[in-house]
Amino acid sequence: MTRRLTVPDPEAMHDLGLRIGRMVRAGDLVVLTGPLGAGKTTLTRGIGEGLGVRGPITSPTFVLARTHPSLVGGAPLVHVDAYRLGSPAELDDLDLDFESSVVVVEWGAGMVDGIADSVLEIRIDRGPDDTRSVELAGSGPRWVGRTDP
Repeated sequence: MTRRLTVPDPEAMHDLGLRIGRMVRAGDLVVLTGPLGAGKTTLTRGIGEGLGVRGPITSPTFVLARTHPSLVGGAPLVHVDAYRLGSPAELDDLDLDFESSVVVVEWGAGMVDGIADSVLEIRIDRGPDDTRSVELAGSGPRWVGRTDP
């Protein structure tokens, strides 16, 4: 699955997250890449809302990872900020539950290789008019043949 979208504002970014949150399930890994202020945490808030997890969802920059339990009996959301991590080994040291959670890793490019068979990579770039260009690329068996969100 590969899709390119133009996201005009933060509300649309949140709505995209809602759609993603409604389609992910336990064991899914979502990797977010983009510059500061691109909308990674806004997207993650939407994913959390779509999953029905306890909030509020804020950037876990200083705690590195935060778990949001489900309020509806589904998978919890593990929200990771890998910006300050120096290596994949440091991510492994966090001892995250990848199998029974939906794990969203901000700044995760190059940090999560080999952790999961299926990965949804989302690249967010800011345009000159403050719109966002979002590329979603799913790899592995979980994303074969999918065309959503």
